[in-house]
Parts: sequence; C-alpha cells; structure tokens
Amino acid sequence: MAEAHQAVAFQFTVTPEGIDLQLSHQALTEIYLSGLRSWKKKLIRLKNGVITGVYPASPSSWLFVVIAILATMYMRSDPSMGLIAKIQEHLPTLRCLQSLRIFTLLWFSLIFTMRMCLKQLLSYHRWMFEQRGKMSNTTKVWALVRIFSGRQPLLYSYQGSLPNQPVPAVKDTVKRYLESVRPLMTPDEFERMTSLATQFESSLGNRLQWYLKLKALWASNYVSDWWEEYIYLRGRSPIMVNSNYYGMDFLYVTPTPIQAARAGNTLHAFLMYRRKLNREELKPVSSTTGTVIPLCAAQCERMFNTTRTPGEETDTVQHWQDSDYVAVYHRGRYFRLRMYSSSRPLSPREIESQLQRILDDPSPPSPGEEKLGALTAGDRIPWAKARKEYFSLGVNKRSLDCIEKAAFFVTLDDDEQGMMGEDPAASLDRYAKSLLHGKCYDRWFDKSFSVVIYKNGKIGLNAEHSWADAPVVAHLWEYVLATDSFQLGYNEEGHCKGEVDASLPRPQRLSWDITPECQEQISQSLAVAQALADDVDFHVFSFRDFGKGMIKKCRISPDAYIQLALQLAYYRDRGMFCLTYEASMTRLFREGRTETVRSCSNESCAFIKALEGGEVGKVCRRLLRQASEKHQNLYKHAMTGAGIDRHLFCLYVVSKYLGVDSPFLKEVLSEPWHLSTSQTPVQQVELFDMVNHPEYVSCGGGFGPVADDGYGVSYTIMGENMMNFHISCKHSCPQTSSHKYGGQIRQALRDMLQLLCPDQREPSRTDQSQTKKDL
Repeated sequence: MAEAHQAVAFQFTVTPEGIDLQLSHQALTEIYLSGLRSWKKKLIRLKNGVITGVYPASPSSWLFVVIAILATMYMRSDPSMGLIAKIQEHLPTLRCLQSLRIFTLLWFSLIFTMRMCLKQLLSYHRWMFEQRGKMSNTTKVWALVRIFSGRQPLLYSYQGSLPNQPVPAVKDTVKRYLESVRPLMTPDEFERMTSLATQFESSLGNRLQWYLKLKALWASNYVSDWWEEYIYLRGRSPIMVNSNYYGMDFLYVTPTPIQAARAGNTLHAFLMYRRKLNREELKPVSSTTGTVIPLCAAQCERMFNTTRTPGEETDTVQHWQDSDYVAVYHRGRYFRLRMYSSSRPLSPREIESQLQRILDDPSPPSPGEEKLGALTAGDRIPWAKARKEYFSLGVNKRSLDCIEKAAFFVTLDDDEQGMMGEDPAASLDRYAKSLLHGKCYDRWFDKSFSVVIYKNGKIGLNAEHSWADAPVVAHLWEYVLATDSFQLGYNEEGHCKGEVDASLPRPQRLSWDITPECQEQISQSLAVAQALADDVDFHVFSFRDFGKGMIKKCRISPDAYIQLALQLAYYRDRGMFCLTYEASMTRLFREGRTETVRSCSNESCAFIKALEGGEVGKVCRRLLRQASEKHQNLYKHAMTGAGIDRHLFCLYVVSKYLGVDSPFLKEVLSEPWHLSTSQTPVQQVELFDMVNHPEYVSCGGGFGPVADDGYGVSYTIMGENMMNFHISCKHSCPQTSSHKYGGQIRQALRDMLQLLCPDQREPSRTDQSQTKKDL
C-alpha cells in the first residue's frame, strides 16, 4: 500500500556490493514536522505551567519586584526594615544579588498568601443561601474574591486555589438521610431504619469517619477516585446503555445534507477545541454565568486521546498526551485518518475530501471486522479475556492500538436520522436510540467519545462516562455545533470552504486477523448487547407551551419546577412516590464530580397529595412554593459538599476495606433509584442567538434507564420558551412506558402553571392531542 511505504523513513538491503540505503525525503520531512509540533506543544505546556503556577499573580510581576529593588537601592532606602541588612551579615555575596534573592522570596510569599486567601474565599458558600437583595456583611467581604482572582486566567489557573471537598459530620448526613426517606416508608419501616441509623451513628460511623477524614487531608478529593473506580470502572455489565450517554444535533436545522462535508467541519471544530484546550485558552467555567466563581477543570484533561480498556476485575482509563489522527468506521471497515499535514491541521475541505475517499472505498470488511465493535458493547469480562487472548500480538494489536490511541472515534453511518418524515416524534425516538446504542457494533463505546455522522448530514455524539460527566462533554459539543454553523460554514453547494491538497495520502485501512474463536466471542457479545438495546424504550420531545421565562415570572426556580412536575407525573403514572435521583455537580471543589439531590422530599409529597386530593388552589400554591424552596435548598447543600449519598458511599467503601459489615450502609446503598434525572444546562449562551436564530437549538442529550423498573429522564432548558425531555425505560417492565410518562410530564407542567397562573392560555390543540395520544 502506498501509505505504508510513505510511513517508512528509510529502507536498506544487503547486496554483494554492500548495503544499499534508501532514504525517503517525504517521510523524514513528516518526522521532522511531527517532532517540531511535539516540541511546540511541550513549550506551550511549560509556559502555561509557569503562568498557572504563579497565579493569581503573573510572571511579569517579578519584573516589578526587580525594578522596586533597584529603585530602593538607588534611593538608599530599606523597605525590609532591616531584614536585608541582617541577612547580609550571613551571606558573603554582593548586595544586589542578596536583595534579588530576598525579594524573589518575598514575591513567592506574596503569591502563596494571595493563593491561600483566594482558597479561603472560594471555600465560602453561604452566599448561595442568602436571599437576593439581602447580602450579609460576611458576603460583602467575600466579594473580595474578584480582587484575588487576577486577570485573564487560563483554563487551569484556579486549580491550585480550589478548596478540598469537606467531609460532612456523620450525624448531619444521617439526619438528612432519614428526612429524605420519611415520605417513602411506612411508620414501621421508618422506625426500623431510624434504629439502624442511630446504632450506626453511635458506633461504627465514627470509626469509619476517622479514616475518611484522614483521606480528605491526604487526597485532593475524598470521593472522586473511589467514585470513578467502584461506580464506573469495576462495573462488569455492558457500558452501552447502562453507562454511556449521548448528545444530539440541532433540532430544526441541518447545515448541509452532504455527509462528508458535515463531517469535515465537525472534525475540524473538534481540532480547534483541542487546540484551545491544550493551550489552556478556554475560559474557566463559572458556577453561574457572569460570575468569577470557578469550577474545577480537571475532567477536561482526559477529553481527547483517551480510552477505557477492559480488565477482568476492573477497567482502566488510559490517556495519551497527543494523537494526530482519528479512527473512522464505515460499512464494517476501520480506517486511520491523519488530521495533520506538514505540522498543520487539515482544513475542513481537506477532511471532507479524505472522508469522501472512505465513503467511496468499495472494499469489503475482512472476516470478523464488521461487528468487532460489539466487544465494547457487551459484558466487560469476556471483552477483557478476548483482548488479552486475540489482540495482544501482531496485526490485531497494532490495529487495536490505533483505535485506542486515536484522538477520538468517528462513525460514518449509512442511516438517516433527525426529526423528519410524517411522524417527527417517532423519528426523534429512533434518533435517540441510534445515538445511545446504534447497531451495537458500529460505535467504539470504550473511547472517551464517538462522533456519529449520518448519511443525511445529521450528527451526534456518544460519550463514555468514567472519565467525565455530561456538562464537560456538553461544553465541547456546544462549541462544535456553534463553530460548525456560525464560524466555518459551507459554500453554496453545501461543501466545506477552502481548497484541497491533492498530495494528501489516502486514509489507511486497518488490518485484522480475526480467528473463528474470536468471531464466536464477538457474536456472543453482540447477542448480549442486542438484547439490551432492544429492551430500551425511548421517548424524546420538546415542550414549547412555555419555558423558564414564564416559570421565573411565577417566582419559581425552573429546575425545581421541572423536578416537581416529574414527581407529579410519576405519582400519576404509578400511584406512589419513589426515591428520586437528580445529579448535581461538586466542581466548586478540586477534582469534584457529582452529588445526589434527593428530590422527593416531605414538602414535594405534601404538595402532590394536596393537588391530587382536590385541595383549594391557595393551599396548593403555598405548598408548591414550599416544595420549590426545599428543593433549591437541597440542591445548594449538594453543591457545597453537604450532600448525603457520596458521604455514605465513601463510608461504605472504608467499611469494606476494614472488613466490617454495616446493616445500615448495606441497606442504604441497595435502595433502587426508580426515577433518575439530570439537567444539562446550556453553558455557552453567547455562542447561540436564540432571538434572531431560534431554529439553531439543540435537542440536548440523554441516557439509559438506571433501574429495570424505573425511568431515566434528562432535560435541557433552551432559551426562554422551550424545554427538551429525553425519557428512557425498559420494554420488559410492564409498569413503565416512556410515551405514557412523557404525556404525564406534559400534563403536569401545564397543571402546575395553571395553578400558579390561572389566567394562562390553554395549550394548542396539537399539543393537547399529542398528550392524549401518549396517555
């Protein structure tokens, strides 16, 4: 193959006349440029490391110190109040060098002091709990965080100043837990659980807490490493559906119907984001838009060049510093596509041309190659054994390494997806299922993320969960969608803009030697994955009757409003309350990830019972507002490290390390989450103009059901007048139906608004008919 010859820098043959050495000028040039690019990246990392290391000061401030030293020496003054003179007695060197050393030490001391002050300021979270317009004196002092935040921070500038996640007191966690389960238990069940909790708090709890506090003093975060290992990496069931999640394209717009062109812009946008990430040019994400309260950016470090590798007992996450290519799958074949030429990234038009070569390639897949990806979709232990036995040597190892070390994975899908046809609602459901599991073999579910490019130009993304949570991937996805449409664009024919370098080598086809035994294992993994995928019941819909704008006019938190609607819908659907999981982030702390908000509270249950019991509107409105305030309080506690579930989880891990059993912890961690919910907020609102271009709105993303007899609900609040919902459950459970529950959610949202605003107009006939159809 031509590309194989180009990859060889030199060849030699031994002849009777001696050694015949042949050099490839093109290959040597590529090696030189690749090395040059690598050294440039190392220098950028070094420079950014220095800038981040002295933040919130700047390296140039050291020059100010030097000038100050020279000025004081010229004026014969001693700002150190005799300290320099005292040290001079013991340092037999020049006065200038001594002063320089002292003031350099002073500079580092000031940096350390500023960083500690910033860390203390960022540890203060009471500002969240104060009413708007009523700021305490302590919070006014806390506003000094703006002074210590420095100017133009890099992505990781705040990492060293972020506080460690605090360990709550055992008695506080136990108290909050008992309060959360009170509405879900009978009096006898609650009395029994209270007895177990009291016994745990007075005996084993304090012992486990001591070890946990010791870890909190030593580690950056006492939760995150155990959470990643025991919740994600040690799971032996398929990560497809059970762990991975997805993101969708624009709902109403497809910038171009040409598959290769859409892929060209999309892949180039990913490279642009990675360049910003490597240079740390991305702004540190704030907890609230427009504030200076930073969130931890540690999860961004493993966004690209990362894969999850299977093990028999536990998986591992492998990350490489750099990768100049992507792995591409099309019609059962795998390709290696270089994304750089002469040390520069390929233009969108060049990427389009290269991908069109793959689309036009008529070669069939080799035996076992087409469905090879099913190994990543099935159970983890068979995949670990197959990887060790069939992919540890030779051509299979080289090709597998190529996929795992790629920047990310790309699937050129032959299907057409998106909201289309005579039944747009059903097409959205198919779109969601395609992104969640596809054909169970045409995605590489172990990669940090896989990009899916459909035949009609629609795109999507499937992300592995262990390395990062959804908001981190959503930030990347927002940038890619906006850059594709508003920055790169297309020409009149729908192709990418720019010219093509005709000398680019063709994408390299990966080779495999899949034995019949390995093909049998692939078939078994595919059967497991296919059964799981077929069982998923999915429903996606956009709610356009009203949005957060109307909800805020009612002086209710939009997130609390939606959570109460989800619980009201579940109560109407199943006739009971259930343990409800809402994901909250703890990225206010160093290496923080998530915490659970137990949304089903005494207040929410009281409101729902009153509404369904026919209480007068005044009473229901009062209970609704109380439930909303309670939910906001629970969410704030979770964000600030005072949640319930991560603390209990870590105590349980310590008990296992110590070899002791706790009936209380065992029962708590075995409770099923029948309703698992998550909001994915839009983080870069400045990238989208929802007023002038309302059609450029994404449908968000979703995930599979957590419990076999429960629901998974992901929702995104888009602009002021739209909310998107992704609902999943399982066909095998006769008590659940995604469409029926979706209809209940629509009705609950309307009923609650009618309660708060009795004069609100009725929804359109189309929306009413859709709700009746689902119900």
